[in-house]
Amino acid sequence: MITRSVKRLPVENGVSGWEAISQRSFPVRSLDGHVNADWLIIGAGFAGLSAARRLRQLRPDDKIVILEASEVGKGTSGRNSGYMIDVPHNLSSNEYSSGTADATRREMAQNRYAIKFATQAAEAYGMSRETFDPAGKINAAATARGMKLNMSFGQSLRSAGEEHTFLDAAEMREITGSNYYLGGLYTPGAVLIQPADYVRQFAAGLSHEVELFERSPVTSLKRDNGIWTASVARGSVSAPKVILGVNGHVEDFGHFGRRLMHIFAYASMTAPFPADAFGHKVSGRDRWALLPADAMGATVRKITSGGQSRIAIRTKYTYDTTVALSESRLSKMGRAHRRSMDARFPDLKGIPFEYSWAGRLCLSLNHVPAFGEIDEGLFSACCENGLGTVKSTLAGMMAADLATGTVSRELEEYMDHRGPTRLPPEPFAWLGINSVIQLQELRAGREG
Repeated sequence: MITRSVKRLPVENGVSGWEAISQRSFPVRSLDGHVNADWLIIGAGFAGLSAARRLRQLRPDDKIVILEASEVGKGTSGRNSGYMIDVPHNLSSNEYSSGTADATRREMAQNRYAIKFATQAAEAYGMSRETFDPAGKINAAATARGMKLNMSFGQSLRSAGEEHTFLDAAEMREITGSNYYLGGLYTPGAVLIQPADYVRQFAAGLSHEVELFERSPVTSLKRDNGIWTASVARGSVSAPKVILGVNGHVEDFGHFGRRLMHIFAYASMTAPFPADAFGHKVSGRDRWALLPADAMGATVRKITSGGQSRIAIRTKYTYDTTVALSESRLSKMGRAHRRSMDARFPDLKGIPFEYSWAGRLCLSLNHVPAFGEIDEGLFSACCENGLGTVKSTLAGMMAADLATGTVSRELEEYMDHRGPTRLPPEPFAWLGINSVIQLQELRAGREG
């Protein structure tokens, strides 16, 4: 018999604006009692939900149970900026990409495979353009260095035969209403999602085919005679095969110890303001989305619904060994967001932030996922390396393929890497990683 206690449970740091303005169409149901299943999935984020949908395609008659520690949309999946990116941020560096040309081409193919899967789910579950919008993305540059990065990005895109369009300062001003940006680079293949709405509508669509239990954090996982049993406060689930879609919390289940970096990304969202003539003058079109030319800069999105607009901004990062953050930390980051926001949109200084929050990213030093069969019948689809929407979607799909013995070229290529490498011991890792983050943020300058 193997028994593992789960060391730590997820913590929600601040209130995600995406989750706060999201609506859910199905009731919360918690586990009460014992359930037997063919498959157990732990985690109802991008990875877990994608694994469940893929299992339904491969094993339509099997019973699938999903356990979620919190509520769908409140965890990390509902806290990101909502970009499903096909083309890595910078093809000529390792920022958001694997680095080499061959690896980058393979990464683009994998990203597009995941986006196609997500697109099919969005269509099947009736998601609107406000939830799932194949609008592409803009890499925005606010500095001369940012413009050089975009130029290099464009050259790499041209060499790879990838469609792209350069935008000048006037075009960026027309889109955003801001004089802050010197230029931009548009690529058409990315999808913009309202992340909390996406996972909630995905879960709602699956709810007729699987059993989903929320507010049911797993406290222990044991295997006896080939059967895994996950225990929660008021019940348990037994199944011969388990898929972990818990991202960095896979360490708390006793796997990949000291091999994963947990980076907090911080974001804020404004209160609503009228989408009238003034709103358009000072903040441009109803909907737009900017990634920074420098990967450590600010991600900025504007959304509009029901005649009201909001702007969300994400910038600042920290490496932490804890899962909970102090209110003073969130307040400090909120003030940094205010400065970035006011610099871009001085006429919106009177519009306060209604929500500020942090989301926990998982990265490995060698930029590979924490993936595979990590014990008999136990599969990991974790560590998204900073692009959780597509990478976790792909990991969930691939975990389902691996666990069912489904042979595919996509799975073969996805598994063609070594495992995550070991981190330096603490406190050296904390000092080193945070020093690198601070230096990169300093270098980003006005991009942040």
